Amino acid sequence: MNDLLAGASGERMDLDTYYGDFEKNFWGIKELGFWKLERQQVFREPEYDSWVAFAQGDWAESMRLLEAGRADMEAYHRKVAEHRFVAARVRVVEEPISAYLQWELNALRIRDECGGSVRIIRPSQISRFETSGPLPEIYTLGRRVLYEAVYDEEGVLDFVMRYLDRDLIMRCQRFIADLYEVGEPLKHYFGRRVAPLPPPGRQYQH
Repeated sequence: MNDLLAGASGERMDLDTYYGDFEKNFWGIKELGFWKLERQQVFREPEYDSWVAFAQGDWAESMRLLEAGRADMEAYHRKVAEHRFVAARVRVVEEPISAYLQWELNALRIRDECGGSVRIIRPSQISRFETSGPLPEIYTLGRRVLYEAVYDEEGVLDFVMRYLDRDLIMRCQRFIADLYEVGEPLKHYFGRRVAPLPPPGRQYQH
């Protein structure tokens, strides 16, 4: 585990328990907002129809499905605005961009356009924090809770660790917010480095 969470005591949550806990805590945010750090470069999201189309090599259908979800994304972020908190993400991007990340950045572009601000960080900007391994996949919900998403060897979400220590939550929130401040807005990065890429081919045979 990276030093950012070293020594922290958390609770392992199965996914069904986690989803309910997240929903309750997310809509209960009163201050500081939602801050997420994404570090891993490849995931599998078999429950997401757009990802399935991408994985099967149907890039056009994958992009169509992303656009079809735009109205729901806009409604989601309108609700966030009504609750008066920010929802911001930092995405670490290694180049050359993986096929998965090419897909995810298209999904994040829609989120960003709908009000869920995303900024891009390059590995050189975090190398000093990764002396003992890659940064964890973490997100803070106000002062209430910090979650760490843990993935299996195939890149599928396996379980989540929940941390309630206030000092740890605040330290991680500040860490992500500081990266956000120096990150490049996704819309700028996307136009320069993602939009020109050709569609990736089929990713998985089954």
